[in-house]
Amino acid sequence: MRAMIWCGLAVIGGLAALPQNALARGDKPVIAVIEFENQSGAGWWRGGVGWELAGMLSNELGATGAFKVLEREQIRAVLDEQNLAASGRVAAGTGARIGQLTGAQYLVAGTVTAYEEETASTGGGISFGGVSVGGKSEKAYLAVDLRVINATTGEVDFTRTIEGTAKGGGMSLGLYRGGFGGELASQNKTPAGKAIRAALVEITDYLECAMVKQDRCMNEYDAKEERRRERTRDSLDLE
Repeated sequence: MRAMIWCGLAVIGGLAALPQNALARGDKPVIAVIEFENQSGAGWWRGGVGWELAGMLSNELGATGAFKVLEREQIRAVLDEQNLAASGRVAAGTGARIGQLTGAQYLVAGTVTAYEEETASTGGGISFGGVSVGGKSEKAYLAVDLRVINATTGEVDFTRTIEGTAKGGGMSLGLYRGGFGGELASQNKTPAGKAIRAALVEITDYLECAMVKQDRCMNEYDAKEERRRERTRDSLDLE
């Protein structure tokens, strides 16, 4: 009996070390992107946008070939069945439970914390049939607070604020419907849509660097983070 107990403890210990050992061996991390949460005033956020962003990020991560990405619908079904909250609402210990149910080693959670857009007139614009040429310049800024939850321990192993920016102007094809689908279809080729894409690509590059490459590429992201924090400090009026 004592031997069986020790054997069981050894197995449990081996499972607990799975994510770290997998990375050490160079295996692809098994990840699941859960529903994004919104804490911004973005007018384009509605309905199922949180899951749409999760699906888009899953596609970006899968395209790198560096991760094993679980299907969004598989994760969503587990969350619905178990009545578990997602994204920023994951309670302490819940991440480990989701990981156990889905087979994920890591859960990727994103919260849109800021969205800003600016439209300035440049004069001389014309519009006909939904197609605008010239007349305005548009900018959009998006910030996403990213967390990577270790599905074994339930702890946050990686965290970062990722920014996406985009500019637009000149010709705007209002009838264009390629690219985004669902609730985000109206953001195709808009500065908002471009800022979303920019943020998702930046998240993908960061996660590949931090979780897979684990080399000097982190110097670039540390420098970006310092610049972001410096801009934030400069924008605060502490007097």
